[in-house]
Amino acid sequence: MPDPADIRLLVLDVDGVLTDGGLYYGPGDVELKRFDIKDGFAIRAAQRVGLHVAILTARQSDAVARRGAELGIEHVIQGSQDKARDVRRIATASGVPLHEAAFMGDDLVDLPAMRQVGYPMTVADAADEVKQAAELITEKPGGRGAVREGIEHLLKAQGKWEKVVAQYSGEPHVVTPSPL
Repeated sequence: MPDPADIRLLVLDVDGVLTDGGLYYGPGDVELKRFDIKDGFAIRAAQRVGLHVAILTARQSDAVARRGAELGIEHVIQGSQDKARDVRRIATASGVPLHEAAFMGDDLVDLPAMRQVGYPMTVADAADEVKQAAELITEKPGGRGAVREGIEHLLKAQGKWEKVVAQYSGEPHVVTPSPL
């Protein structure tokens, strides 16, 4: 069984994971997406404690490029026609073996990438087939804190979430030795 404590790379789908999956069109070519600030906070916190985070999406959007840049995400692949191939490319570029990678998706197009990684994850409102392939199904739906929930799950399994909390609590971080 895959162990979330071993995960060093988290690859995220966008529509339905980082967003609620809705598309908002304005005049001309304007496309808007709603991102959850809590997901962004968790991504930055995860990066500070050593978890690599990447974005992999089949669609193209200026909003995704902007959000990825704001969060300091090095690997952002848009317009993917083969998510299995592209999740392998991201893992190689990050120097992380696939068995130490997680992918969070929500729909059938994400299944090939989910099957490549050691720890497939999904959101509460994912397609049933995706839920069946996932090791973790969040309680929160996509775009509403599911990424934060997934990151907390990984970092808690790794004993790193306490370090994140300690940065904001004003209390020193105490490491509890693990039993042998």
